Amino acid sequence: MFIFSADIPLDMEEFRLLRDFIHQYCGLFFSDESKYLLEKRLNKRLAELRLNCFRDYYYQLRYGQNHEQELACAIDLLTTNETYFFREDFQLRAFTQEVIPELVRAKAGRGEKSLRIWSAGCSSGEEPYTLAMLLLESPLLCGWTIEIIGTDISQKVLKIARDGIYGKNSFRATEDKYLQRYFNPIDDKWQIVSQVKDLVSISHLNFFDDNRVALLGEMDAIFCRNVIIYFDLEAKKRVIRTLHDRLSPGGYLLLGHSESLMNVSTAFKLRHFTHDMLYQKPDTAHLIEGDL
Repeated sequence: MFIFSADIPLDMEEFRLLRDFIHQYCGLFFSDESKYLLEKRLNKRLAELRLNCFRDYYYQLRYGQNHEQELACAIDLLTTNETYFFREDFQLRAFTQEVIPELVRAKAGRGEKSLRIWSAGCSSGEEPYTLAMLLLESPLLCGWTIEIIGTDISQKVLKIARDGIYGKNSFRATEDKYLQRYFNPIDDKWQIVSQVKDLVSISHLNFFDDNRVALLGEMDAIFCRNVIIYFDLEAKKRVIRTLHDRLSPGGYLLLGHSESLMNVSTAFKLRHFTHDMLYQKPDTAHLIEGDL
């Protein structure tokens, strides 16, 4: 008989089983101090699945008939997806005012007129759509083919990104000109216009799925902001190695303002721009063992 407690306890052994399995699956790491967070956020799922203990939930995640869907649900509950349009404006200025002209010059010299950008960990879509708006504003890219790929491991936020409908909290740093030019009002929210949406593709991706990541091809720039802070050191190294492999020589990696590659990788050079410092993959990517 199922007897549901409103607060099923998570013991340390169960916590470590769950923690280690999630870490192995996607790199997210929860320290021992995070036990309470897992207990509170996952309790609801135990009730919905009519489970009496977290050990049963662990077996559900690992061996259950719908374990992949349940893993996606658990990730949704355990990840924080706080974002908004035009976040970290100083970095965006460095990208649009300094990096884009540099990339345009380099590509024009090779007779190319295409730009590929990966928003890795795009959450609910504000970041890739911000990039699309900024690139549409650039006269240097008139007539260019622009492709922006937004990926995330959370299915819940990807649905918001695909719908492209946002409330006022997403616009806390948005100038009115962008709101008027690139959004249509819908009830008490705003929907992104097709001109922007058509530049962006949204898909589900786990950084640890090497085969699917390889299908992305080479990128001119990768935005991976406020993502690796959720990984331990070994997972960070693996993710950064993945991002490095996906960048074209001379391409740029943009991390969050609180993130750095110190003690993680020496495969990038740090470029100092007027508005920010950004990581660049060297044109001649000659790596020695241990660089990544």
